[in-house]
Amino acid sequence: MKKEVFEVSDRQEGERLDKFLSNIYPDLSRSFFQKLIKNQQVLVNGSPEKASYQVNLLELVSVEIPDAVPVSIEPEDIPLDILYEDDDVLIVNKPKGMVVHPSAGHYSGTLVNAIMFHCKDSLSGIGGEIRPGIVHRIDMDTTGALIVCKNDASHAKIAAQIKEHSVNRIYAGIVCGNIKEEEGTIEGAIGRHPTDRKKMAVNEKNGKPAVTHFKVLERFGNYTYMEFKLETGRTHQIRVHMAKIGHPLLGDTLYGSSHCAFKHLQGQTLHAGTIGFIHPKSGEYMEFSAPLPEYFEKLLKILQSK
Repeated sequence: MKKEVFEVSDRQEGERLDKFLSNIYPDLSRSFFQKLIKNQQVLVNGSPEKASYQVNLLELVSVEIPDAVPVSIEPEDIPLDILYEDDDVLIVNKPKGMVVHPSAGHYSGTLVNAIMFHCKDSLSGIGGEIRPGIVHRIDMDTTGALIVCKNDASHAKIAAQIKEHSVNRIYAGIVCGNIKEEEGTIEGAIGRHPTDRKKMAVNEKNGKPAVTHFKVLERFGNYTYMEFKLETGRTHQIRVHMAKIGHPLLGDTLYGSSHCAFKHLQGQTLHAGTIGFIHPKSGEYMEFSAPLPEYFEKLLKILQSK
């Protein structure tokens, strides 16, 4: 158990208590702190408050962060496509169909199972989450580069970069239709879909700001090969933004339609091709590229031959 005390500055005055803490600990979520607040593990001037309490100048906020607990996930000897590895970070090229971390219905065969076997005891465990080492994620059917943190210090520093939107993330994707522009920017806050809890949606009222930059790489009549650069990293961001402007990703059964399908294609055609960040120990900028998966290359050749 780690206990710390923070004094509210003029810059922080008026913030919700849960937001105040999540800004101090960028690797931990507001929902995590809401649980601590509910359990009275967060005190303001020695007294419990609600998560919605707005902190005042010079108030003292004390917080007890529980120690990470061992997770009940079994290491599995699953081959990893490793792009880079040192004592602090591991960059992997995630294959299509692999879930990043265990969840309901997916307790084995995940990336976490694989990296637990590969890294043994060398993984971050901030907050006792059941996804050790995972500081960000990509969807099951999205392929490409992903950062894994091998210790808590690296986890905290990479999480801070992600929160500040300073991590360079560039994706490749094929969308349905022939988009008019050569390049552009899509802005639209993303939050939970109001009626379908499996989906995200552009939701200006309850969503978080989201910005996606795009440019056309090649046109194939009814399909367009594109590059996407994320300014923010919301859940399903590229998929939601492209569906919103009428060009869902090819194969995306959640946000697209049956008219935007391709024979034998599993899930959306989206690949996290490039990831760049400041190394948590050396302070140097590092950038890694994951080659297009075989299915994606074959699909491009089919479209180019038509």
